[in-house]
Amino acid sequence: MPKQTLAIRTVIFSIFTNAFLAVIKFLAGIFGNSYALIADGIESTVDIFSSFLVLVGLKYAERPADENHPYGHGKAEPLITFVVVAFLIISAFTIAWQAIKNIQTPHALPASWTLYALAGIILWKEISYQVVMSRSKKLKSSSLKAEAWHHRADAITSVAAFIGISIAIFGGEGFEAADDYAALVACGFILYNCYGIFRPALGEVMDENNFSELTQEIREISLSVEGIEGTEKCFIRKAGMTYHVDLHAHVRGDLTVTEGHDIAHKLKDTLRKEIPQLGHVLIHIEPS
Repeated sequence: MPKQTLAIRTVIFSIFTNAFLAVIKFLAGIFGNSYALIADGIESTVDIFSSFLVLVGLKYAERPADENHPYGHGKAEPLITFVVVAFLIISAFTIAWQAIKNIQTPHALPASWTLYALAGIILWKEISYQVVMSRSKKLKSSSLKAEAWHHRADAITSVAAFIGISIAIFGGEGFEAADDYAALVACGFILYNCYGIFRPALGEVMDENNFSELTQEIREISLSVEGIEGTEKCFIRKAGMTYHVDLHAHVRGDLTVTEGHDIAHKLKDTLRKEIPQLGHVLIHIEPS
């Protein structure tokens, strides 16, 4: 299955998951008298919109290179990731604001059955996280990684809600606001995860060269190509799910320009064959 197709199917899975769980959370929160669950539902609703943005970003990044974008449109992925992070931050502050209002307003205890609903939500969200994160690693996709952390953040919010509701139910009168405090704690986790999502995407936009394992693999493959006697500089830039490489390779100094050119092309073809996620590969030939 093509990388882009797998990525798009993963995001569609997230959209349907978040839509279903948002309905469950809102219903359980309203009828179970738990703002922590309603806050959870708010986050899932925001996740639906952010997942649509990820889907749009992946579709745009899939467009082939053109005259104005010779390296393709892969940079759309980290840019969309920034928007997703912004949605997460907004949802965290929205939940915190409402939780503080609820703490100041007396209300009834949550219903005990909401704990069963939360247990199922936590399990499903953690499974979703594992599925999406494994695919993000396989595809080297920053936007899918952000999507996976949405599921993990949702699971954390649900765990906090579970703890808060448990304290409120077992503590009884005087502990009604426990699930609201739990919502505040969950906001802290969400904001912390935002940095974990934002930092790699920023590095991608800034062309941060931080791919030691891929660099080593490129050097090892290069030495297996006949005529290549060594490698020097190796610069790597990530654009979406594709890596663009600038490599300096050493050949014998007495070769003709044509011979050096042919070796460079052979090296380029070998690298792209052995490492399918490579996009543009620029080989600079130097005398050894």
